Amino acid sequence: MTYFKNKTVFITGASRGIGKAIALKLAQQGASVVIAAKTSEANPKLPGTIYTVAEEVELAGGKALPLVVDIRSEEMVKKAVETSVKEFGGIDILINNASALNTSGTLDLEMKRFDLMHQINVRGTFMVSQKCIPHLKKAKNPHILNLSPPLNFQAKWFAPHVAYSISKFNMSLLVLGMAEEFKQDGIGINALWPRTLIATSAVANLIAGEQLMKKARTPQIVADAAYFILRRNSKDCTGNFFIDEDVLEKEGITELDGYAVDPKSSLRQDIFL
Repeated sequence: MTYFKNKTVFITGASRGIGKAIALKLAQQGASVVIAAKTSEANPKLPGTIYTVAEEVELAGGKALPLVVDIRSEEMVKKAVETSVKEFGGIDILINNASALNTSGTLDLEMKRFDLMHQINVRGTFMVSQKCIPHLKKAKNPHILNLSPPLNFQAKWFAPHVAYSISKFNMSLLVLGMAEEFKQDGIGINALWPRTLIATSAVANLIAGEQLMKKARTPQIVADAAYFILRRNSKDCTGNFFIDEDVLEKEGITELDGYAVDPKSSLRQDIFL
């Protein structure tokens, strides 16, 4: 299957979790994948590096370009985009997956953690998009997909962790604004969010992470949903806030038990829904 053959996909934070799952899913369809992330050396708490993912991408049938990128650095992002275009001839799809998570309340959150979330989730997403869009304009069926929630301005989603919430909702506001700004360019700009918790290292490292993981689905469900979104005509598919389950249901996929980490445990709905 080669639907994404000759298409270049630039994925931030692709050394593990959802980003890695999307990379492998598209690699199976022949995509050239730019693995843009910071992890170049193995970490016991955060398994996977850009190089191990690159090996898996190539084994899956795609081409890989692992690049050490801290998306807080404009210089590194600019260089990574230029290197990707030189290597693969352009950029067709951007997945803004990199994100920082800290659910501390206002009085407990260190300002350096606040800054980190906003530098990565908001500024980083904006900047990577800004650097990729000139190349996406030249692509056939170009897409940007942000891993961020549907806009839901209920106080209950802000009160427990307002700093994290506003950083993620700002990623979604970028979808809202950029989708309209670049509509005439034919770039499909959308958001994707899971219905349930997803088993990632970020969740595993939370307090009670082990128990939460049992109530989660694997990143594969998000990757499968992303695959179907990215196949759509970008001119007709923009400004949407997709939920993984809904995307799969529209494709006729309603049996989701296989995505559960522990089929015997009840699933926990993700936040912001």
